[in-house]
Amino acid sequence: MTVKQLSMPELVDTCLELGVPGLGLWREPVQSYGVEATAKLVRDAGLNVTTLCRGGFLTAIDPDERAAALADNRRAVDEAATLGTEVLVLVSGGLPAGSKDLHGARERIADALAELGPYAESHGVRLAIEPLHPMYAADRCVVSTLTQALDLAERFPARQVGVTVDTYHIWWDDTAPAQIARAGAGGRIHTFQLADWTTPLPEGVLNGRGQIGDGSIDMREWKAYVEAAGYTGPIEVELFNDALWARDGREVLAETAARFVEHVIG
Repeated sequence: MTVKQLSMPELVDTCLELGVPGLGLWREPVQSYGVEATAKLVRDAGLNVTTLCRGGFLTAIDPDERAAALADNRRAVDEAATLGTEVLVLVSGGLPAGSKDLHGARERIADALAELGPYAESHGVRLAIEPLHPMYAADRCVVSTLTQALDLAERFPARQVGVTVDTYHIWWDDTAPAQIARAGAGGRIHTFQLADWTTPLPEGVLNGRGQIGDGSIDMREWKAYVEAAGYTGPIEVELFNDALWARDGREVLAETAARFVEHVIG
């Protein structure tokens, strides 16, 4: 999504040119190009699919809506398995229309995980609950902290359910480093993602994720936390940013890779 303006072949070609070894893919462009076709394209290029995003949206109360959400998540697991990634990222979902019950919404997520966890495991896929910044709690994700995400994940085996550590969503939380250690001790850090925090936020706030190095987050500090917790997997950069999307995608990807080296690797 960082360079959604690139076609799938252009994305793969640019990653090869820049030496980027893996792709974190989103379902919509994968479905548009074709799941099997994407899997073959990436595999033939010698690249890895690090994660698939996203499943989730599991907070509905209506039985038909819940059944549809579970079916869609099973399809997401199938797609992840086809793409050869072990991790499906979950954005849990916001409050249903008219509801003010955060606790009930989180319990419905747990109920859904009880069904989806074993299904994912049977396909070689792990579910990664992603806590989102509290500004998204009403409409997008009632799981706002790593503590809340781990409280859900730890009801299930780590081979089924873990968490996503995303700097954009947790950098403000002074309990997050201890929760990263908790997640690492349980083998539950399933992916690590980066985006910077820049202000002012755009209207609607969804597309405000800043380019690495442009904002307030010390990326090396958060990298040190996950490494100290035992995480050795891929590090993804995930930017939703209208200004970046308006630019040439190859240029943006080259800039992102250079910023990663400068501000993350050091």
